[in-house]
Amino acid sequence: MADTLLKKMHHIDVLPGEVGRYVLLPGDPFRTDLIASFFENPQLIAHKREHKTWVGTLHGKRVAVTSTGMGCPSAAIAIEELIRAGADTFIRIGTAGRVNEASKSKELDGVICTGAVRDEGTTIHYVPIEYPAIADRHLVDALAKAAKSNGKNYLEGIAQTKDSYYGQHEPFNMPNEDRLVSRWKAWERSNVVCSEMESAALFVVASIKGARAASIMSFKNMEDTIQIVCDALKTIMEMDDELANSV
Repeated sequence: MADTLLKKMHHIDVLPGEVGRYVLLPGDPFRTDLIASFFENPQLIAHKREHKTWVGTLHGKRVAVTSTGMGCPSAAIAIEELIRAGADTFIRIGTAGRVNEASKSKELDGVICTGAVRDEGTTIHYVPIEYPAIADRHLVDALAKAAKSNGKNYLEGIAQTKDSYYGQHEPFNMPNEDRLVSRWKAWERSNVVCSEMESAALFVVASIKGARAASIMSFKNMEDTIQIVCDALKTIMEMDDELANSV
């Protein structure tokens, strides 16, 4: 009877408790289908706007995948509502553009983001710009170890999170070209490893809300990246179980 009184989240359309604590976050709704195929007993439970959610089990635990859509505004909404639904551990799985020279190596399979440049407008509505956008160190470590155990080469470093895709790819078409070009050169010289559109919101909102978050970007094979995330989650789940049993 109590369950009938629960209200679904306004944008992602899931009920409190429906997704579990571990959620994977692609931007693309269609990519949720691929990620869900790695789960045991995957079930599609919601698809509203850009937010598509599957649930299932992984390593004996309830897990979910929810698409955030493109950009920080929709990503922040998804994270807010997933936290309200009971989630507290998030890993973004995405793609990104390469920035510094090290990231342009053909040997790289992708990057693991340790933090993000807040070159977007969403997170300033949460906290002043001096607040850092930092990934959870335990999630980063688990991802790095899982990548290594899978024989894959992932560079660790800072992402640039931006609002304008074409501002990066076609700055010459923008009246603000000089600013865009000069800032891109600054990111290159600052050893920023990739450019994408959601991680800053993920890191900032999760940090403020007391949740954990990380991002991994694929340069080559998305299925390899998903496997790395699944393996990393096993480590995190074991760590969480050990902590719970020690209390």
